[in-house]
Amino acid sequence: MRVIVIGAGIGGLAAALSLHAAGMAVDVYEAVPDLKPLGVGINLLPHAVRELTELGLADVIAANAIATSRLIYANRFGQEIWSEPRGVKAGYRWPQYSIHRGTLQMLLHAALCERIGPEHVHLDRTVELVDEEGTAHFVARDGSRHSDRADLVIAADGIHSAVRAQFYPGEGPPVWNRRVLWRGVSDAETYMDGATMVMAGHETQKFVCYPIANEADGRGIVNWVAELAIGGDGAWRREDWNRNGDLADFLPRFEDWYFGWLDVPAIIRSATRVYEYPMVDRDPVSRWTFGRVTLLGDAAHAMYPIGSNGASQAILDARTLAFELSCDGDIDGAVARYEAGRRPATSKLVLLNRANGPEQVMQAVHERAPEGFINVHDAISAEELAATAERYKQAAGFDVETLNARPSLSPLSL
Repeated sequence: MRVIVIGAGIGGLAAALSLHAAGMAVDVYEAVPDLKPLGVGINLLPHAVRELTELGLADVIAANAIATSRLIYANRFGQEIWSEPRGVKAGYRWPQYSIHRGTLQMLLHAALCERIGPEHVHLDRTVELVDEEGTAHFVARDGSRHSDRADLVIAADGIHSAVRAQFYPGEGPPVWNRRVLWRGVSDAETYMDGATMVMAGHETQKFVCYPIANEADGRGIVNWVAELAIGGDGAWRREDWNRNGDLADFLPRFEDWYFGWLDVPAIIRSATRVYEYPMVDRDPVSRWTFGRVTLLGDAAHAMYPIGSNGASQAILDARTLAFELSCDGDIDGAVARYEAGRRPATSKLVLLNRANGPEQVMQAVHERAPEGFINVHDAISAEELAATAERYKQAAGFDVETLNARPSLSPLSL
């Protein structure tokens, strides 16, 4: 069996690695002429780390990431709302990692080139059209065109997927919720244990940070996100992960966010570069598969960056699809099983993230105790906090008992 993967992002590269592990021939096509380690930090949840571990990548990821030890939700005054251990400290068999997105992409790309040969990763190939029989047509920047045919085409070409647009021509741009994210990576003083993820604030003003590398002398590389609701009726410019942001647009709103244990304005000012991006997603769709073409990752289910799930869900897509294809020679049946297993789950997650996912407890406390609290349980019960966290883990597929007991998605051919 031969498969074409369109897109060399995290989802596409994970798919290609998984397909190769299942004994399939694979070629990857990517629009950019040169892959570079762009972006900022992301989290890899234990269900995604399990899949990367089973692809033989555990050691190289561990050497380039921070194993997240704890997650803390706080209000805008730095008062703790909820705290829980993460990764192996929470009882998982696999860690949770914080890592630079570009670093992860380059690690996956290097592993893929080593395993299948760099000649099977084709850069400067923008997809123009795919047909349901499995032929993809590409154009290069010099205007030259190339076509390739395979048994299956996987479209992992992101939130602006040209393949999805072909099958949903009236869908239009992503849905913006009128919030903007400013993202940065800072060389800053280490806080707490140097491995804690913090989310502070509420629905219309929030700050998220977590270390992605530790340095000497009590300093580390901290990834952060500052989020604000934006008023007015204007449209947003096209989403671009690499658009430069301006501190003046958001830092004044966070100037007094000094918690004693965390200095938010100092972290923001320490950034070497800041990017701005609207919080957007896409509506769930009723179908991912069209003949011998199927969607994966953001092309299938772009979601808000709530619950740290975007990249992790793309990796789960990749592993599930490769597993199903390894079960028998019925490609159509395998792709149908993949979609039946992944589309309802990710559609639910898109909608849960629109409702703030597990972070809804921060909004609840803000509404019930806007000036802070003496005892958080005067505003929200321990039972409500724990139940909210557990419901989201179950929906996203990483509650401890289920994940630890779930059978492997390693290909049956191995």
